[in-house]
Amino acid sequence: MKKAVFPGSFDPFTIGHKDILDQALNIFDHIIIAVGENSNKSCMFSLNDRINFIKKSTKNNFKIEIVSYSNLTTKFCESIDVKFLIRGLRNTSDFIFEKDIKHMQDSFSIVKSVYFISGQNFSHISSSLVRDIIKYGGTYDHLLPFDLNK
Repeated sequence: MKKAVFPGSFDPFTIGHKDILDQALNIFDHIIIAVGENSNKSCMFSLNDRINFIKKSTKNNFKIEIVSYSNLTTKFCESIDVKFLIRGLRNTSDFIFEKDIKHMQDSFSIVKSVYFISGQNFSHISSSLVRDIIKYGGTYDHLLPFDLNK
């Protein structure tokens, strides 16, 4: 069985995240969506809210498991015997950032990243932009794969 971890803060889980997840589901038999708890990062939504948003978005797909974690992502993967990380690339900035992480990761871990390029309709979507739109009362429903108000 091919397993992978899809890590992130998912604050909130967007249609861009869903696009990457849907692509990965075509390759992996089991995906663990690992919602990060980072004490240095201030999230708009609680950990429980973020997990519930993902549950709403994935509708209890039997190939998906949702967990939280708070340590180094590669250490988390190794602790559950998963060798692959799912990473999304939206643009050249993501590529440069991910390339540096990959090279660093390769120096101390056997976990390998598998990259998925976001669909053309999703490359402009980021959680931070969605948070700003929500915060300032803009229209955001079309950017989320779930109804934030339910």
